[in-house]
Order: sequence, then C-alpha cells, then structure tokens
Amino acid sequence: MNITLSADVDTLRRTRDYAKQHGTSLNQLVRDFLRSLTAKDEADKVADEFVRNAMTHSGRSPKGFRFSREDAQRMRD
Repeated sequence: MNITLSADVDTLRRTRDYAKQHGTSLNQLVRDFLRSLTAKDEADKVADEFVRNAMTHSGRSPKGFRFSREDAQRMRD
C-alpha cells in the first residue's frame, strides 16, 4: 500500500543521504521504522504479560513434576 508523507527539504535530503550511505532507500527506512514501532508495542505487551504472570503465579511445579524433552518439543511446535 502506498502512503504520502510530507517533510521539509533538508530532512528529506539528509535522510536520503543516510539511506544511500547505508545501502538502502528512503522507502525502506520508513518501512523499517514503521515495523519497529509495532514490534516495540508487541514486545512491551509480551513483557507486561510476563510481569503479570510472574507476580501472580508461584513459579513452582507440582511435587514430583518432571519436565521432559518431549514436553519442551511440544511447547516449541
């Protein structure tokens, strides 16, 4: 999907120079930046959920529980 953005001439010139020095394009820089914004939001949500779980669960397995290699593989799939 295409979008239209506005920026002052100096910012565009410096950004295009930066992109050229890093072997990429202005469009790719914008795409990467937008992706990083949403990735950070997702990472923050995951971290918040981890904290909630850590604070509300004891972190202990039932007596006699053994975590097997097969259990780990099933969780990974």
